[in-house]
Amino acid sequence: MPKISETDLILNKDGSVYHLSLLPKHLSDIIITVGDPGRVYRVSEHFDDIEFEMNKREFITQVGTYKGKRVTVMSTGMGTDNIEILMTELDALVNIDLKTREVKNRKKKLKIIRIGTSGALQDDVPLDSHLVTDYSVGLDNLMAFYNLEMTEAEEEIARDIQKKTSVPFMPYVVKGSETLLEQFGDDMIVGNTVTTPGFYAPQGRSLRTPIKFPKLLEELNYYHNKSSDFWLTNFEMETAGYYAMARLLGHEVLSVNAIIANRIKNKFSKDPNKVIDALIRKVLDRI
Repeated sequence: MPKISETDLILNKDGSVYHLSLLPKHLSDIIITVGDPGRVYRVSEHFDDIEFEMNKREFITQVGTYKGKRVTVMSTGMGTDNIEILMTELDALVNIDLKTREVKNRKKKLKIIRIGTSGALQDDVPLDSHLVTDYSVGLDNLMAFYNLEMTEAEEEIARDIQKKTSVPFMPYVVKGSETLLEQFGDDMIVGNTVTTPGFYAPQGRSLRTPIKFPKLLEELNYYHNKSSDFWLTNFEMETAGYYAMARLLGHEVLSVNAIIANRIKNKFSKDPNKVIDALIRKVLDRI
């Protein structure tokens, strides 16, 4: 297999991957990711100790132990574009020999848990609840640049969503890790998450600018695939990128969400930090 070029796999002078500035030794068996860089410290404040920290752009990493278990927690910033960088470079750390620039014959499967915040798309998904994503629906264009293989059921839902909503293209639909859902999803609402390429117009919000698809929020709220009893439960900006990249690269990823808004009821949590902190503790205790 040919070596990967210096412009395809960019490394820093210390041999770390370009954007994350990490080495293979900095990854634990289960990696926790968060969007907000400040949330890294809200995870690591529960650690017994911290052995390593790296700050690079929006990618902040800390490695420590929680109840004797080694944990890596990382921030990604917002959007699936950042998730592509994160997932590609994490995969390179374990599945490419960074010295020879050759893909390893034996592949390692990463386990990644995303802890995020989200807005509910159904009025019966309560504020301040915790939701785990079974299927993700990508309304961004990241997978237009990859050869993602969806299952027959996923593709049927993707075509159905395009048919029944204002979305002018076929979204991508990907199921998350069943193994991690069993480990981390107990007592959470199991839902199907819509990932958008923005926070305002792509999620049906309008402040001063007119939006092109003013009925999108309503359409996604009412969407129902009867053959599979498939509803859409919540909005955010990263999960579909995680699930799709995980399938392409062969990793296990699960997204769990603190529901801090209900878009149908137009209600926002009175204490979102409390909801997020409870979810962080729940995830850490299940590692």
